Amino acid sequence: MKTMNLFNSTVDEVSIVYHNTVRPSERQKINSSTSAHDIFRSIWNDQIDLYESFYILLLNRANKVLGYRCISQGGVSGTVVDPKAIFQAALLANASNIILAHNHPSGQLIPSEADERITKKIKSAGDLLEITVLDHLILGEDRFFSFADEGRL
Repeated sequence: MKTMNLFNSTVDEVSIVYHNTVRPSERQKINSSTSAHDIFRSIWNDQIDLYESFYILLLNRANKVLGYRCISQGGVSGTVVDPKAIFQAALLANASNIILAHNHPSGQLIPSEADERITKKIKSAGDLLEITVLDHLILGEDRFFSFADEGRL
């Protein structure tokens, strides 16, 4: 990291780094809400009913997975989602598309008003940045809800 002295003050250079260890030919392709669900399910594994978490999948233009990122972990009844954290990861990975997901430890899959609001807010921000929000999944114990499949995106 470089440091420069400007006008009697010190300014650090910001370094932006993204490491992808998966070869492009080996990246998983998302072609449905079910394929996205399968990846998210493997990320959560056996912790899906403990506390609410929010993750994103970062995708290239061909909908191949560049990576995933945990955006937040909360309590039993909710978690805080910061759109800046979502788009920081998306821009860093040079993602063209993203898929959002969070779990409901209760197993209830119906989106809350807060779920609807944050989805709309993230989708609007994505439109501005030309990063498409393809879906938002809510995962329960053994099922999931897809905003895209239900025409709510």
